[in-house]
Parts: sequence; C-alpha cells; structure tokens
Amino acid sequence: MESTPNFSKLLFFISFVHFFPANGTPFLPKEALPTKSGYLPINPTSISAIFFTFYEAQNPISHLSQTPLLVWLQGGPGCSSMIGNFFELGPWRLNSDGQDEKNPVLKPNSGAWNHIFGLVFLDNPIGTGFSIASSPEEIPKDQYTVAKHLFVALRSFISLDPSFNSRPIYITGESYAGKYAPAIGYYILQQNSRLPVSRQVKLRGVAIGNGLTDPQSQVSTHAAMAYFSGLINEKQRTRVEKIQDEAARLAREGKWREASDARNRVVNLLRNMTGLATLSDIRRMRPYETEVVSVLLQNEEVKKALGVNKSMVWDWEVCSDIVSGALHEDIMKSVKFMVEELVKKSKVLLYEGQFDLACSVVSTEAWVKEMKWEELHRFLMAERNVWKVNGELAGYVQKWGSLSHVVVSGAGHLAPADQAFNCRAMIEDWVLERGLFM
Repeated sequence: MESTPNFSKLLFFISFVHFFPANGTPFLPKEALPTKSGYLPINPTSISAIFFTFYEAQNPISHLSQTPLLVWLQGGPGCSSMIGNFFELGPWRLNSDGQDEKNPVLKPNSGAWNHIFGLVFLDNPIGTGFSIASSPEEIPKDQYTVAKHLFVALRSFISLDPSFNSRPIYITGESYAGKYAPAIGYYILQQNSRLPVSRQVKLRGVAIGNGLTDPQSQVSTHAAMAYFSGLINEKQRTRVEKIQDEAARLAREGKWREASDARNRVVNLLRNMTGLATLSDIRRMRPYETEVVSVLLQNEEVKKALGVNKSMVWDWEVCSDIVSGALHEDIMKSVKFMVEELVKKSKVLLYEGQFDLACSVVSTEAWVKEMKWEELHRFLMAERNVWKVNGELAGYVQKWGSLSHVVVSGAGHLAPADQAFNCRAMIEDWVLERGLFM
C-alpha cells in the first residue's frame, strides 16, 4: 500500500468504489466470479477502503428483497476473509488435498453459505487482504474503530443495490471475529437507535464460530482442555496454569500489552509441550493448508477479475503482521458486554469445532455461563440435543430464546472447512429458525 498517492489516483479510486466482474481466468472461471466485488470506502477524507466480494443467493426461497444477507468476517487479527471465501464457505472452494499446491483447482462447494442467502466477504480491518489502509497509523487499534469502519463500509455496500436496504442482515465470522462480529453488531444497535427506520441497518443476528470473545475467561481454560485431551501431564498443566493466571491478572489490571504477551506465552508453551502441528485442530498432522489461497490470489489475472486496485495494494497475504501488531493491545480485552446486549435485541449463535484447542468449546462455555442476561439460567438448564444432518451425527445444539450454542462434530478451528455441508445446514436452520433452532 502507498501512504501518499497522487491526486489522480485518489480521484480514480473514489470513482471506482465497486466492480462488476465480466470475464473469468484459467484460475478463476467466469462461473466462479462474484456477483459484485471491489472497494467500500470507510472515510470520505481518506483512500482507505474495505475490499469485498459478494455472491447472490443461488437458490433463494423468498423474493430477493427479503432474502437474508450474511456478512462474513475472518479472524487473526489481520487474516483475509478470502480464506473463508475460497477455503471454507464460499460457492467455489480450492482443493486442499496437497496433490498440486502450485496449481490449485476451484470446485463447486456443496457447503456454500450462499445456497439460499446472499453472502458478502469483507477483508477487515483495513490493511487486511486486499483492503487499503492509507497509512499504518489509520489501521484500527481497538474494536470501536473496527466497528465504525465496518458500519460505514456496510452502509456503502447496502447503497449498491436498492433491494439491499430491505434485506435482513446477519453478521458472521470466526476466531478473532469473535470480537469483530459483536463489535459491529453492537455498533449497529447504537446507530439504529439514532436513525430513522428507513436508514437503519436491518440487523437480525450475529454468529460466532470458534471465537475469541472474552479472553480472560478463555485463556484460563487452555491447560484443562489440553490435560483432559491427554496432551499434557499434571506437572505441565500446573506450569501452563501459572502463565494463564498471569495473563488474566494483567488483563484485570488493564496492562493490555503485557496481558497479550502472557497469552502468547501460553499458546507457545502449549505448542512446544504438545508437539501438535496446530492448536487449531488436535487431530491434524499438518496445519490447515490456507496457503493454497495465496496461489490463487497472487495471480495477476485473478486480481484484475476481482477488481483489486493493484496500484494501492501489495501482494495478497493470508494474514497481516501489521494489522495484528496494531491490535496487539486489544487481544485481551473483552466484548462479552456487547454479546449481552445483542442477545437481548437480536439473536446470537455460538459454534465451535469439537477438536479446536485454540478457541475451544470449553473456552466458550466458560464465558457464556458468566453472561449478564436475564434468561441465562434457562439457557444453562436447557437440554443439549443431539444434532443430525441427513440422519448422521453432526454435533450438539443447546438453545434457549435468542441464544444458540452448537458443537460441530469432526471439526476444528475452521469448522466450515472441516464440515462444510453440516455448517451450511447449521447456518440455514439458525437463520430460518428450523429444526433444533425453532
């Protein structure tokens, strides 16, 4: 990215806020192109903008003006939502079988979340993926700024098509989007309270997958999760717990950088003790092969087809260290209070892959049981039901009122990558309030 573009580039960018793809490439065939893609400005005085790809519903079950729109946010912080697009839940998915990583092949995804809904991927925050940050200083350092940028971008997206204004919106995401999703959801609630109905964003729900939402509670579960999975012994557990306690204490004292550093020590110690290929899935012999997305998105023809502003963006990378560094002091800050507000005024879905050690089922349960919500007792006492898809075990669902919690069987941190069809069934049933989500 360039921090001081000339005036002609600025004019060009402002006039080119979205892109309608026309021609495919050998890597990205025409049928795999998004319905719309390009840039959504976040500040009228800056060239900073959020990159998006939008895929209209393949088989909508209602008029498009009433068809829900799902917004997907990746985690990190600083990881591109093109991972979600081309590796997890987009309509076309890259092979990840390791046979020919230099020539990945896109194949139709039976688990695509745009089967009956519209689906938009946002490279968030600015500086992530193909998004543009006018300078490193403009990259958000807290969730308020993240949410403010996302709100402006979302309003810009809605303005692209008159029908978007009437469509219900669901914010979804995974990992560090366990903060992004509540942050933008909470911000929307605040803004809607000040806007006329005609200008409000029609937020209906927030879905968080394997999320980091209340880090103080969650960091305190890592040692127990590893111990009861047979990955560390009691002596090692005690050693990890000591650093966990330090991270939580530093967070309580408001020493955010030191708390984040302590959390990193917990994660690194667990990696060394367990020898796992990745904490994201304790079964895996090698990490998730998300680098296959780099091969696709570093291709110049693909960038052109997607409407990437190559004069303003460096080569695409899976995750940005610059963005991660900017949000380092944010890592241990909680957004649980935002979820508490969202569950009162919309609906919330929390789901985790069964084998994730980084943001585990147990870590989510640790903060959920501490929520300030008048219906919490009823939720905690609600039955946990066996969830099946096409007669096969898919996981477990616990629901009361506006809060649903799902354990996805046979999945890790990137649950839609591991169990694509089941996760599609989950999101569809949750949005439409079918089956166990009634």
